[in-house]
Amino acid sequence: MKSAIQHAALATVATVTSMLWASPALAKDKAPELAVCESSLGTIALVDGDTKGWTEWDLGSPRELVNALAVESGCFTPHGLASGEPARFLVTVIAGSQEEVDQSINVASGLASQALVSSGAASAVASKVPFGSAVSGLFGGFGGKKTTYAAGIRVVSPANGMTLASGSGSVKKESISFKNTGWASNAANASGYGDSKQGRRLTEAFVLAFNNLVAQRAALEMAPASAAAEPAAQVAVDTVMHASPATDSAELRKLRAGTELTPTGKREGLFIEASDSYGTTGWVSVEDLL
Repeated sequence: MKSAIQHAALATVATVTSMLWASPALAKDKAPELAVCESSLGTIALVDGDTKGWTEWDLGSPRELVNALAVESGCFTPHGLASGEPARFLVTVIAGSQEEVDQSINVASGLASQALVSSGAASAVASKVPFGSAVSGLFGGFGGKKTTYAAGIRVVSPANGMTLASGSGSVKKESISFKNTGWASNAANASGYGDSKQGRRLTEAFVLAFNNLVAQRAALEMAPASAAAEPAAQVAVDTVMHASPATDSAELRKLRAGTELTPTGKREGLFIEASDSYGTTGWVSVEDLL
């Protein structure tokens, strides 16, 4: 049975979500501007998600594109291995049909809601959520079934695999001008997207997704700065613990949903190393964790 505090937190999430859905969306005839931040929210390490729709348009990974948006906006700092410190956020990028992206983002949105409630941050977020033309919803995305190019960005805590925020965007044709050198053309060219209409349209979809993500900065600001601050992880679905950070590596044991794990702080791609209550240590996909 949920406590009064949990009910209040859930109500707050619902209120914030409904308020944002009611906020003005981007005008269809107006090109989106990139969101900006006064200071970086932290370092990000990007990986490709399971939905690699960009290959359908003969495009490469959009990771450099998103890194370029992060730098230009000032909202995030691309992680450098030379720093010797782990990235604060793990970011997955996806692209594909509207239905594919919606499915992935909706799952992440549910986990983000759970994270706010369990951390007690929901009421604090309600007072900090920014409004503006770049916002379409706290946990929702842009577009509808008629759109063609869809993109999604999901921010995950490397410490325990918990989804902190997610955003999506979709366009049928670009409204941003890529003719002159500027933030848009620099972002598109970073991943080799500037030379084709498919690449430019997908770039704009990622701009919308990025703006949608930055609109949730209040939730990201409250994320722990280190793995040690958030040691517990919980398995969301029945899965397995692997001997190494790869889905085809040896299986150490099966994990039932609800199993508590303790991350060691090591991470690679979409996997974190963690130990169970029996002392078994192995690798688990962050996408299978709450």
